[in-house]
Amino acid sequence: MSGLPGVLDSAMDRLVVPGYSRWGYRLRRAGWPATDPEPGALRGGLAVVTGAGTGLGKATALGLARLGAAVVLVVRDEVKGRAARDEIIAAVPGAVVFVRLCDVSSLASVRRFASDLLGEFDRVDVLVHNAGTMPAKRTTSVDGHELTLATHVLGPLLLTELLRSLLVSSPDARVVFVSSGGMYTQRLRAGDPEYRDGEYRGATAYARTKRMQVALVPVLAERYRADGIGVHGMHPGWADTPGVASSLPGFHRLTRPLLRTAEEGADTVVWLAATSPVPRTGRFWHDRRERTTHYLPTTAERRADIAAFWAYCTNAAGLMP
Repeated sequence: MSGLPGVLDSAMDRLVVPGYSRWGYRLRRAGWPATDPEPGALRGGLAVVTGAGTGLGKATALGLARLGAAVVLVVRDEVKGRAARDEIIAAVPGAVVFVRLCDVSSLASVRRFASDLLGEFDRVDVLVHNAGTMPAKRTTSVDGHELTLATHVLGPLLLTELLRSLLVSSPDARVVFVSSGGMYTQRLRAGDPEYRDGEYRGATAYARTKRMQVALVPVLAERYRADGIGVHGMHPGWADTPGVASSLPGFHRLTRPLLRTAEEGADTVVWLAATSPVPRTGRFWHDRRERTTHYLPTTAERRADIAAFWAYCTNAAGLMP
């Protein structure tokens, strides 16, 4: 729980800049020491982090390694993955870090990666869905799906399901979706998940699919509840990462003095993965505190929309509903 009074903390989020900036993180951080995960909290466990070659993914992997987890860096670029592994081992001598290739936007690649993981490990304790993309124009995956949908939603859904048996083998499995505060501007587009209607904008597609992630977290939490698998969503605030710099150069230039470090942005992911007692499953978090998923009444989902969207995704990803 944050050390800030609840009303002030919520107001900072609603005003966006105070809550999402480095100052929001640092003000809240003052009240956190009592909730920090115990040293070695993940010792003996295995964490899988997608998009782990740079930015938030690499910072997440580093944080999990510091807590004792063996970490699988899931990357598309092997050179970046190996460089990230070397950095983590340099920072955490003795850390066990694996580099594995997977394009999360490709369902075949996800299936190959999951099959290899099932043959290599006995359990997965933490699965972090962090891989992201923001194409400037509408682009499709190898399977014909809009690229942000494939990367942020379909690939992660399939990967979670394929690794279900490894997650079940953990005494305390946790799945974390790294969303974005930009999702607050969007409603669930159940009738146009592939962004075929209207003028395509990369930032809008990104925010829409981040909304989709958040809408599906409670669905997945219920799906895996009997298996003892917790499912959590979070957003990192504004963090200074290579992805932000390349995809939103104007935003990055204007806000750079306000941006968090990647480690600050990743803090809540690491906390969700390792804190005790276990956070409530199916919830949405920012800076170690449960947050509302809607600030605008126009973005609220109807049950029928969620059901329709879930049906679309399970069919597209080849899952049993």
